[in-house]
Amino acid sequence: MKLSRAITAVDLHSCGEPGRVITGGVLDVPGETMFDKMQYLASEGDDLRKCMLREPRGYPASNCNLILPSSNPQADAGFVIMEQVEYPPMSGSNTICVTTALIETGMVKVTEPITTLTLETPAGLISVEARVKHGKVESVTFENVPAFAVYLDEIIEVPSIGAVSVDVAYGGMFFAIVDAESLGLTIGPEYGATIAQKGEMVKAAARAQLPVAHPENPEISGITIIVVSEPSTNSENSLKNAVVVSTGELDWNEPQTWTGALDRSPCGTGTCAKMAVLHAKGELQLNEDFHHEGVLGTVFTGRLLRQTTVGEYKAVIPQLTGKAWITGLAQYVIDPDDPFPTGFTVGDIWGGSAN
Repeated sequence: MKLSRAITAVDLHSCGEPGRVITGGVLDVPGETMFDKMQYLASEGDDLRKCMLREPRGYPASNCNLILPSSNPQADAGFVIMEQVEYPPMSGSNTICVTTALIETGMVKVTEPITTLTLETPAGLISVEARVKHGKVESVTFENVPAFAVYLDEIIEVPSIGAVSVDVAYGGMFFAIVDAESLGLTIGPEYGATIAQKGEMVKAAARAQLPVAHPENPEISGITIIVVSEPSTNSENSLKNAVVVSTGELDWNEPQTWTGALDRSPCGTGTCAKMAVLHAKGELQLNEDFHHEGVLGTVFTGRLLRQTTVGEYKAVIPQLTGKAWITGLAQYVIDPDDPFPTGFTVGDIWGGSAN
């Protein structure tokens, strides 16, 4: 058998959200920092993302992470996150998956009951603490990059929907945040298609009408994802949310593109962004546990550790705790005769044209 490429990976999910972790088959990527490496992959090596996330090796809700050596002496390892239409600077569920893969496959030194790591992401260094028992990761807690609110209670106009009030915050990505009730939505797996449609529409309108850029890295810019929020029916949880991730480019003239995929987890960076908004509104204090429920009923536990500033914005340092499970060990290959070496998308489940 002759192959043009073979990639070794660990497949996991974090509270429902798939997070593939590439552990072999890719040599180091040019760049001094993980942000540099991310930019190189986006401009020169994007075939890897397409191959891993599109059919037949992926599907709309897939994520993938590439573990790379870090040139930062403080970091134990680095990783670049790949999603359907972007390379996010940071992702909570993917950080949990990467940490679990590093520990449970023996790629890093493990100390029980607590293993501490420093991981370099494109957004910066992340301090991680994993609870480990008999070689298995029981939970992962990490201190995220600073989160901050940019817009509060802004009214935008959404075609075919009307006026909608949104918040916008950074939690490792720029999120629009909207109440489910304002869109006539109820959060649950059975309502996924409607949530994805309306959420993607609001996100596209917010991106066009509310410009954002990170003060310390203006290349991180634009709203790319949305949190739809409602009260939880579980008294132990603070709020419930569904996060809509783009799977293609929305075209207002083509209604079939008004869709996306739901994050199957409570979304780590979305939880951090939501906590930043609640803190800015005086509704969440420092050192107060925030139990954020996802569309499947799984929970991430967040907490705001301290205040800081990012440029002109008042910011907070969030902490997040979650868990991941390994679902498979795989070697993905590309046959030189395969007519789809970078995969493909079909409009029945992908909506708009994928990038």
